[in-house]
Amino acid sequence: MNLNERQQEAVEATEGRVRVVAGAGSGKTRVLAHRYAFLVNDIGISPGNILCLTFTNKAAQEMKRRISTMVDRGSVNDFICTIHSFCAKFLRREIYRIGYPKNFTIIDEEDGKVLARQAMQEFGVDRRKTTAERFLKSVAALKGYEPTHYIQRHLLPHSSPEAPDATVRYLKLQLKQFALDYDDLLYFTLYILNHFDDARKYWTEKLNYVMVDEVQDCTGDDWKLLHAITQHHGNLFVVGDPDQAIYEWRGANPKIFVDFKAKTDIILNQNYRSTPDILDVANSIIDHNHNRVKKDLFTLRPNDRKSVHVHSKSEKEEAEFIADRIEEGNKEGLGFGSFAVLYRSSFLSRNIEQALLKKHIPYTVWGGVRFFERKEIKDVLSYLRIVATDSDDLSFRRIINLPTRKFGDTSMKTLSTIAELEGTSLMDTLRNHIDEKPFNKSSLKDFLALIDSARERSLVMNVSDLTDWLMKESGLGDLYRTDEQEDRLENIAELINSMKEFERGRMDDDDAGLISYLQEIALYTNADRTNDSEKVRLMTIHQSKGLEFPEVFVVGLTEGIFPNHRSIRERRQDGEEEERRLMYVATTRAEKMLWLCESEGYMNENGALKFPSRFLSEVPEGLLKIKGHIDPVLKAGTEGLVSMLNNELGQGADNHWGIGSKVSHKIFGTGIIEGYDATSKSYKVNFSGTTRNLVARVLTLL
Repeated sequence: MNLNERQQEAVEATEGRVRVVAGAGSGKTRVLAHRYAFLVNDIGISPGNILCLTFTNKAAQEMKRRISTMVDRGSVNDFICTIHSFCAKFLRREIYRIGYPKNFTIIDEEDGKVLARQAMQEFGVDRRKTTAERFLKSVAALKGYEPTHYIQRHLLPHSSPEAPDATVRYLKLQLKQFALDYDDLLYFTLYILNHFDDARKYWTEKLNYVMVDEVQDCTGDDWKLLHAITQHHGNLFVVGDPDQAIYEWRGANPKIFVDFKAKTDIILNQNYRSTPDILDVANSIIDHNHNRVKKDLFTLRPNDRKSVHVHSKSEKEEAEFIADRIEEGNKEGLGFGSFAVLYRSSFLSRNIEQALLKKHIPYTVWGGVRFFERKEIKDVLSYLRIVATDSDDLSFRRIINLPTRKFGDTSMKTLSTIAELEGTSLMDTLRNHIDEKPFNKSSLKDFLALIDSARERSLVMNVSDLTDWLMKESGLGDLYRTDEQEDRLENIAELINSMKEFERGRMDDDDAGLISYLQEIALYTNADRTNDSEKVRLMTIHQSKGLEFPEVFVVGLTEGIFPNHRSIRERRQDGEEEERRLMYVATTRAEKMLWLCESEGYMNENGALKFPSRFLSEVPEGLLKIKGHIDPVLKAGTEGLVSMLNNELGQGADNHWGIGSKVSHKIFGTGIIEGYDATSKSYKVNFSGTTRNLVARVLTLL
């Protein structure tokens, strides 16, 4: 199998709880693919009894591709997927138990904003004070606080009415359309597993083996699902790297992985990507973190060139150096696609872009509008969603006047009022009142006939052919042909290509219909249609995770920018450690050459002097070649800034006052220390029966 000793051990560790701590570039995807093949080919497990979970759809496709080269064709199935994809498959079979139809709708964030604005408008929520995005965060917080509670109270078809407010209205709008967002997919799955014994028995017995990739990025609720579906056989295989956990800010909980009690523990620390000097730099930085599983990456690759700390007099000079080096590398025979420029925040790309444009160096900035969120794609998918179900009000609102059918805001308001009174969807309401004013128009009757015809065709046509037919008959194709934005038709052509890929992947089963496609596609978060392989890639470090490049520039290494002081202020030591993990991810993207770049000048935010990032000073002398003169005053400035921030947060020293110590506070008075939290560097203090968690700087030891 061409695996090293520890990789082979991981592949053959089939029984019980297995934890694999896989360092950057250590071949974890290879291990997962080989382990799947080992279970099928050597152990004889049916693929339908193996669940392999990945974190992104892209990773799932790559996993399927690798596994397909090692097993029979029929042994690669839809149980190689993301957690949300698995939940969607689970719910297609089980959601009837709580009164939802099999063809429930999955809504993304943009759809959620539409519902949010409707609920906010109905209840007079001031959009200047609360944005739809912030409103959705409060909805997510409500759902996450007690998942079972919100489902029982609001989202079961016969749930009891609540005192009306905007949040409850939002949930009722979801229920009306049988619409689930990403959080609901997980919580509904957990709800059914916890409340229906026969469903739990079926799935826990069916899933003999569960494997999870990038498990450090799982939330606490994701872990609840993993434990629930493995409680019968107990075979849970988790792979990840706590040092690459960079999503705590959106709910990931890497500590669960760090503390995971396993029957078998394996560490993969041989790196196949980077040269030794790059790994030495990465190891020396990440070693300053505490919440991790210690492992020192090593490699047998020969050294190429020493990593360089590039110090420039200005951001413009920093950008010009990067452009010069890329131009030089290209003349040496390196393609432009060999270079990546990584940054902590998107605003740092501006100077880089200007320098590259000046030299006519082709580049692409990752992170624009995602493919499935582009207007024309959402339009086509909305047509398909209405074909799938009449209950989708979001899609109806989007397409009823696209192309124009003389159905304006007044008509929509009238239709909405009737729908609310009768408790029906907008589409059903239009059907029921099509012969009444103001709806008795030939254009609207033609629309209903179009949808009905498409619905009949969906029973015999595949999704790609149906879409092609709809584009012609609806007039959308003609609309986009006359659109000034020429790439719209190219994007739709790419959408139809994605449908054909979906159909080819489902040739061996009967789950390739319209509903399955719409639920699958709703889970996609990105799809790049252009080939950027011969362009310099500019991206945030978060976007670079999982990628690798021969030469990497990490730019903007300025204290306050990277690490980001806002993150540290908000989350203290947890924030600092996640910033350091980001740095570790950035450095380990490099295969042959690593450039760590920062510059002098002033901060845009507050006009303060810029000082080099603390991460640069965490690399021992001699590991980095220095380019440019660094005034010792700047190094002292970094130390002073770090010390000042630590004092501000009460993190000035590791020694802390003992339990029972008496302290005073200017507001709470005299209190007794009852505990100390090393992570937040705060004391639990009892003030005459009332406790507070406070940092040292606001306390005086008595």
